[in-house]
Amino acid sequence: MTILAANITVEQLRDEVSALAGRCLCDPVTELFGPLLETQERVFSRLENDPVPDHVHDLYLLAALVAAMLAKAHHDLDRGHQAMSLARMGYVCADNIGHTGLRAWSRGLQSLLAYSAGRPQEAAAFADCGARIAAEQTGSVSSWLASSQARALARLGAAEPARLALVRADDMREHHVHDDLDAIGGIFLFAPARQHHYAADAYACLPGQQERAVHEATRSIALYAAATPEQRSFGDEAGARCVLALTRVWAGDTAAARDTLSPVLRLDLPRRTAEVMAGVARVGDALRDSRFADVPEARDLREQIEWFAQRPASALAS
Repeated sequence: MTILAANITVEQLRDEVSALAGRCLCDPVTELFGPLLETQERVFSRLENDPVPDHVHDLYLLAALVAAMLAKAHHDLDRGHQAMSLARMGYVCADNIGHTGLRAWSRGLQSLLAYSAGRPQEAAAFADCGARIAAEQTGSVSSWLASSQARALARLGAAEPARLALVRADDMREHHVHDDLDAIGGIFLFAPARQHHYAADAYACLPGQQERAVHEATRSIALYAAATPEQRSFGDEAGARCVLALTRVWAGDTAAARDTLSPVLRLDLPRRTAEVMAGVARVGDALRDSRFADVPEARDLREQIEWFAQRPASALAS
């Protein structure tokens, strides 16, 4: 055991993990990799060498949390295989200690990874599995899983099941009681602003629900604008803006789409995560419709998006 691993306490490791969970919302991924890997090494070193049996549960919990955060970091850099492997590791660690909430949360993470990779059917299956695990949970993970189901089902064209999942997500939010994952916070808390983003994404795919998508996206953006810096998830705020811009394009208002998307296109390189890039690309695809061929605002926005697409965060780690 290294001197560092021997000296650091489980309480200190818990504090480190909680701080990193918050940083995962608002810090660029390039600043997170080093601290996450160092914390993972310390957690596993203690897990391998700690003689105190009572620490095993806490250390497996911390190992699961760090694996989940590393999975999200790899996902941000468009490393889908590594991300899914780490998500599975997180699930196994949570399963080893019978932590139902974290097992369900890990399935939610896998749903996110599949959805972002363009596999909505797999995303819906992971979310459904997580929802069954979380049947008795009161924390925000239940709302996350229902919201994840909704947007995956909506992308598959399953309008009524998606609508029912959105209703479940709202009902779970209404009866939400904080659990230990919510107490950790950061990416482990499914905040209302993020739920509105997911709802906007789902409604944008449902026939006749564009106004509702605009309402949900606008609400998400407003909540993020009012949040403290440490609660402001740049990725989900960008996602809500991408959905809102998409609805503006579909409505033929390319000038409004340009204004909505402008803050996203100004994100610095380390914050241009795979999820952000996918949301922007979706707007770019919509702008290729023939009706926008000779529209100056559309042409200008397409050029900005093409320039943006050449410089993802993953380029910094290649």
